[in-house]
Amino acid sequence: MKNFYITTSLPYVNAAPHVGFAMEAIEADALARFQKQRGFSVRLQTGTDEHGLKIQKTAIENSTTPEKLTAENSAKFRGLKSALDFDFDDFIRTSDSPQHTAAAQKLWQKIAAAGKLEKRKYAAKYCAGCEEFKNEKDLVEGCCPNHPNSKLEEIEEENYFFRLSDFSAQILEILESKKVEILPHFRAKEFLNVVKEGLHDVSFSRSSEKLKWGIPVPGDASQTMYVWCDALTNYISAIDFANEGADFQKWWLDAEKIHIIGKDIVRFHAGIWLGMLLAANVPLPDKIYIHGFITSEGEKMSKSRGNVIDPFEISKEWGSDALRFYLLSEIPNGQDGDFSQTRFEEIYNSGLANGLGNLVSRVIAMAKHETWNMEYGTESSDASRRAERMWQQIESSMSGEFDFRESSRAIFELVEFANKFVTEKKVWELKDSEKVEALSILLEILRQLALALKPFLPKVSQKIAQSLGVSLEGDFEKLKKWAAVSEFKLTKPEILFPKKT
Repeated sequence: MKNFYITTSLPYVNAAPHVGFAMEAIEADALARFQKQRGFSVRLQTGTDEHGLKIQKTAIENSTTPEKLTAENSAKFRGLKSALDFDFDDFIRTSDSPQHTAAAQKLWQKIAAAGKLEKRKYAAKYCAGCEEFKNEKDLVEGCCPNHPNSKLEEIEEENYFFRLSDFSAQILEILESKKVEILPHFRAKEFLNVVKEGLHDVSFSRSSEKLKWGIPVPGDASQTMYVWCDALTNYISAIDFANEGADFQKWWLDAEKIHIIGKDIVRFHAGIWLGMLLAANVPLPDKIYIHGFITSEGEKMSKSRGNVIDPFEISKEWGSDALRFYLLSEIPNGQDGDFSQTRFEEIYNSGLANGLGNLVSRVIAMAKHETWNMEYGTESSDASRRAERMWQQIESSMSGEFDFRESSRAIFELVEFANKFVTEKKVWELKDSEKVEALSILLEILRQLALALKPFLPKVSQKIAQSLGVSLEGDFEKLKKWAAVSEFKLTKPEILFPKKT
């Protein structure tokens, strides 16, 4: 059996979750459910990045401790499990895991043993928002493009540096040959241009006098690990890299490893992380999927503008599946997208309430019988061909560039076909065998939709299955075949998507 190890990035816990990370979580969850549905063994991991100067300063400013601050904010990210139906298998906190500390120090020692760490004195401009030193070419009018309102700090000190530049040529060959595949592919082209210019050495530690909140550098009490060997190591620390035990064997050595991240941290994952693993002689991930940013009503989200989209509020008012549907179907694959309340409500009412929800309720209402034997309609060539095409499109989209939008579109094309089928045939007016045959086709379409929606809209998928009296568990290849079920036990469905005005 093939294993899949799927990870999100680790969001920093200086603020509550926003809709951008919610999208990343939903994408990772949908991919994990997609592979589980096909019978594969899957581990989905997420967590929070909790060390660093920003946390240390924020705690002091709020008259609390880093421990209390990180515990409070980390709990909010863990709360996405219920708010988004984010069914992760493990949640790692980098400040609250002895296993993580041991793994980060082990990786550091391996990199040091390879001769790829050296202590240097340097002076540089530091962005507290990014927790990163900036080169002049990265700045816009002397400011960090991601935090233009924050003044850059001039820092001069002695730290350890990771000799990433030694791996530029090797990383270029790895990415060009797709030994590590960046998805969507247009994102790979962007980063390859960066690698061709040459990757720079990176600062790997901070003075422990300035940064007390972090993992100590092995053998040097004057230094604290910086984010690279701390946060990035989570991908292997949570699976027991420290002892290289059974979990590490299963999920890193014997699995397809997929990182799902935002476009702002590509350099960290496709550059620094790959260099670290190469230096330590640890196998590389297989794929890195990159999503874009989400704007709010066409503008960048910020607290000062008051336009930050709270995923908890959206989920509470509209339901987790409605938010999942919008983020999976409306945001272009790997590109930036916008969250518009008007557009959200339009999609909810037209696509979900009037489209899918209305289809389910009226088909089952017309069928009426509690038990429905599939004696007719099992050979409907048009409907079965369309269902087969839907599966082909989903498989192609999800097995290729993880195109969640295209998969959603394929499913709702079948929804549109079914609604058109009801209207054009005027099923409610048909008599006897003609009506039975038409409803048999429609009930089978609903079963196909319930199965297809399982990775994307899990709650709605299960509600449809319950209304049909069928199971979505079992041999997937058999279940997705047209007319794989010979009998339905119908019950009146609850309203899947209450209309909002």
